[in-house]
Amino acid sequence: MRYLPKVAVLLCPIGLYACVLVVNPKTPNDPTPVANVSSSNVNSSEKMPVFLAALPQSTSNRELLAESWDSYRRKFIQGDGRVIDYEASDHSTSEGQAYAMLRAVLIDDPETFALTLKWAESNLMRQQNGKPTDSLWAWKWGQKQDGSWGIIDSTFASDGDIDAITALIFAARRWNRPEYMELAKIKLQDLWKLSSISSPDGKRYLLPGPTSAFAPNESTLYLNPSYLAPYAFRIFAQVDPARDWLSLVESSYQVLENSAQLSTVGLPSDWVALNVKTKQFQTTPNSSALKSLYGFDAYRVWWRLSLDAVWFNSPQAQQYLEKFTQHLQNLWTQQSYLPARIDLQGKALVDYDATSQYAMFYTAMRLIKPTLAQEILQKKLLPQYKQGIWGEHSAYYTQNLAWLGLLPPESMPKQLIKAN
Repeated sequence: MRYLPKVAVLLCPIGLYACVLVVNPKTPNDPTPVANVSSSNVNSSEKMPVFLAALPQSTSNRELLAESWDSYRRKFIQGDGRVIDYEASDHSTSEGQAYAMLRAVLIDDPETFALTLKWAESNLMRQQNGKPTDSLWAWKWGQKQDGSWGIIDSTFASDGDIDAITALIFAARRWNRPEYMELAKIKLQDLWKLSSISSPDGKRYLLPGPTSAFAPNESTLYLNPSYLAPYAFRIFAQVDPARDWLSLVESSYQVLENSAQLSTVGLPSDWVALNVKTKQFQTTPNSSALKSLYGFDAYRVWWRLSLDAVWFNSPQAQQYLEKFTQHLQNLWTQQSYLPARIDLQGKALVDYDATSQYAMFYTAMRLIKPTLAQEILQKKLLPQYKQGIWGEHSAYYTQNLAWLGLLPPESMPKQLIKAN
């Protein structure tokens, strides 16, 4: 979650299991305690064979993926498990903790997984009057105005919780850890209750956060298409049959397909508004902090639908990617360049590009235009990679989206996606 309005909602700590610690340097001036570290983990090369072994031999860019994860966990994950966004005043977010967990389980790193989960459970759980209120995570943690460190914004962001729950389910299956599955089920109850809403016609929608922020009146919902994760909802349905998670698959595709009509060139938007009474999608007001444009949030639509296409053979995902990437395909063919932000009429809003966009777009192109995907990889992704890092050494968001985009969805062990 990149931009979320502050809402006065507070919430809860759930204590969690012991974990094995990995080495990560303490970030300068950071107040959180550094875990005791084992000298056996100091040399990153000692972990490389383990990470390589987690990826099938046929995995594209296998060595790069193993090396870049090793680099990321040492540079961006503090010794106690806190993931640091250096470009945002050393803040930490639920999104960041969830990305680390997801990447850790995908590359078979149970130590880092346990560490990042434990930090989030200890520091991001929301409270009211000192008591827990639910199991979702506050989205933003860092240094407060009075100089102390802690939760800055207690609003939850559902994309972070979705990614964290997905990671917990995978971890339970990969490492035979039933306690991870139990925690996932607890979080699923709260995610459904607090971050989904029924419209007057009974259709259920995923909200980006609390109803007080994103359902301001009886007719209006503010939605973020990049939070919609049909593959995750299918997995949630496997472990939580008491709730109709498949209804969110249906509404997700409705939102994705219909809201793209707001763009004359068919691009997804960072944020949209839905009138649930008229069923019409609208751009957000100009005065809103939530902007209707194709930008850093919207990139993730390509990745999330690529996962649904590969993991669940979704024809809706395949059709969406084929139809709504056309403008970007044309831009790339014409100029081998994609602006980082584009308005809904197709006009570039900035004069720079973004590695994170190329990585997410690459994932989709691997499925529908492999030749174009290879061009993006060779011209825009590999040249940005040096010694374990893409682009700027402080670019936390870029590291995550680049890695997730380059990891082939088919490399995921099938038993993690569909339980026996």
